[in-house]
Order: sequence, then structure tokens, then C-alpha cells
Amino acid sequence: MSDAPSSKVIAGAAIADVVSILVFVALGRSSHDEGGNAVTEAVKVAAPFLIALAVGWLAGRAWTSPTSPTTGVVIWVVTLAGGMVLRRFVFDRGTAVPFIIVASAFTLLFLVGWRFAWEWWSGRRRSAER
Repeated sequence: MSDAPSSKVIAGAAIADVVSILVFVALGRSSHDEGGNAVTEAVKVAAPFLIALAVGWLAGRAWTSPTSPTTGVVIWVVTLAGGMVLRRFVFDRGTAVPFIIVASAFTLLFLVGWRFAWEWWSGRRRSAER
């Protein structure tokens, strides 16, 4: 039997990461009462982080171990750093220190946190099956 993750697990992890970024953007936009078309503006804010997230998946070869917290840390670092660079230099948006701090904490909690929860839950399930 292979230890390789199933395509269902890989897709689920990718979806969880994308949703994490979208929740970050949605909460940030709502807390700042930002105007404009909600969808268009959310896409503008999310785009640099989603692009960097894809790069993070490639850099961390996330499909090989998508639920590992170690993989999550690689994805987090690349997503945060890449997202900030893209946001500032390609999308011409702000990267104030408070934004970087909040983005760092939120994305760490969500991109790595769900993986720790998955690992904990999976360990409990394996223990119960013994």
C-alpha cells in the first residue's frame, strides 16, 4: 500500500489553503469598511497572495505531503513573502508594518494551523482504530 496522499487529500488541502487566503481578505476588507465592488476589490487584494500561494505549493512540493505542518510552514513563508512583494511592486498596494504583522499572524494560523489540527485529528483516529 502506498503512503502517497490521495488526489482527494491533495485537492482538499489546496482548497483549504485558497479558502484561508479568501477568508483573510474578506475579514480584512470588512474590518476596514472598504467600498467598491466587493468581488472585484477582493480579487485585487487576494490576487498577490493566491499567486504566491501557488508558488508556495510548488516550492514546498506540497502535493507530496499536503497535510504536513512542515509543508504548511514552507507554503506560509512563500505565500507571505511573495504576496507582500507582489502586492507592493506588481499590484502597487500598501505593505505597512501593521498589515504585514496581521497578515503574518493570520496566514500562519490558517495555513499552518489547519495542518496541525489535521495531524492531531488523524492521530486520534489512528489511535482509536487500534
